[in-house]
Amino acid sequence: MTVEETQVAEVVVAGEETKKVTEETEKVFQGDDEVKDVDESKPKTVQKSSSYKEESNFLTDLKEFERKALAELKVKLEEAILGNNLYRKEDPKKTEEKPAAEEKEGEESEKSVEEAAENKEEEKEEGVEKEEAAVECEEEKKPDTDISLWGAPLLPSKGAEGTDVVLLKFLRAREFKVNDALEMLRKTLQWRKAAEIDSILDDELCADLSSAAYMNGVDREGHPVCYNIFGVFDSEELYQKTFGTDEKRRQFLRWRCQLMEKGIQKLDLKPGGASSLIQINDLKKSPGPAKKELRIATKQAIGIFQDNYPELVAKNIFINVPFWYYALNALISPFLTQRTKSKFVVARPARVTETLLKYISVEEIPVNYGGFKRENDFEFSVKDGSVSELILKAGSTEIIEIPALEVGTTLVWDLTVLGWEVNYKEEFVPVDEGSYTIIVQKAKKMGSQEGPIRNSFIANEPGKVVLTIENMSSKKKRVLHRCKANKSC
Repeated sequence: MTVEETQVAEVVVAGEETKKVTEETEKVFQGDDEVKDVDESKPKTVQKSSSYKEESNFLTDLKEFERKALAELKVKLEEAILGNNLYRKEDPKKTEEKPAAEEKEGEESEKSVEEAAENKEEEKEEGVEKEEAAVECEEEKKPDTDISLWGAPLLPSKGAEGTDVVLLKFLRAREFKVNDALEMLRKTLQWRKAAEIDSILDDELCADLSSAAYMNGVDREGHPVCYNIFGVFDSEELYQKTFGTDEKRRQFLRWRCQLMEKGIQKLDLKPGGASSLIQINDLKKSPGPAKKELRIATKQAIGIFQDNYPELVAKNIFINVPFWYYALNALISPFLTQRTKSKFVVARPARVTETLLKYISVEEIPVNYGGFKRENDFEFSVKDGSVSELILKAGSTEIIEIPALEVGTTLVWDLTVLGWEVNYKEEFVPVDEGSYTIIVQKAKKMGSQEGPIRNSFIANEPGKVVLTIENMSSKKKRVLHRCKANKSC
């Protein structure tokens, strides 16, 4: 994420203090639970087209200057790893200088000048010996050629497919400035080591927050999808349990990093693979600007992702946005680059399903967002669960027929109408004209808040289930449906 993306997310969650959009520093969570300022050398603008599309990771698709930058970064990274200086080393502590307090204490001990000088010389020689031993130890230490990030080896000479993909993320985050990208990579590795991120998947963290954010399905291009549900923090009990103290907020941040790492495990860090996530941010019943602790924690989480997980989010989709978002968006829009704005998608409550369908197939959208995906539901497979679509014109009626040619056939179907506001009924019509039509669901008007329909019917005689949809409105409707009957229907 870029600085601008961080600013947008901060405003969306906080809903106040829009002047913060132009701040040049953010606070990020460190491995030692401290907070520090972000490096001011980060890029402020990125020139991209207004229609953002995730860049290719194939070398043949890169521009000449991008290939050169990647090659240069690989050379410098190889040297840093083999030279044992990938991690920044702190300056050795000076052991030759004695503190003023010790000198005073030495004077008060009535030692002679000769004895003090002699002791000082011995300490100096001892310090030199320690420094020489440390240098020899460092020289003897073998370089860690197995160092990796997100499962991809970082030593370029190993020739792993994922190496270029990972390095390109850092280059793109720093506008292909090689030194800046290498420094960002160094800091990321240092942060991961200090925060013990490589073992974070083994931690048991914040079990109560399983409904606050979770991975669920993929989009049309295979990107794993992460849902962030801010409305759960409308519960004061859960809010205090999560953000009530500094320690609880630190646990929340660690839990959020753990979820990010789980999402990365689902990525395919190879050229042509899905190497980034889709974020769905549901702001329905979001606590908003009154909750300072949530604002701070979210700001810190965004800072972590911005600094240590570059270019790992392809789209940030905000749904069920509250009324105050639009006013704030008008204020912050001038501060955003085209690249940043094109990564953000905003949907009001009435257009949630329609918006998600642009990026995610209806089979992968959870039922609570208007899709067909239900928890622990194995009714439909890829083979027999294909979805059909029809357009229902204004003032027209459409009929969907599901045949049941054998006695005992069980029919199952899913159906949804975007925006609903239609009349709908379900009937079983026997083949035998002497038999009676059976009403499966009596005719009723379906309001705009209706969710997808899942129903079933066991045929005791040959016939067909008939679904009738009548559009009485002046607007056309989009109908999505699928069915199953022992075999594909």
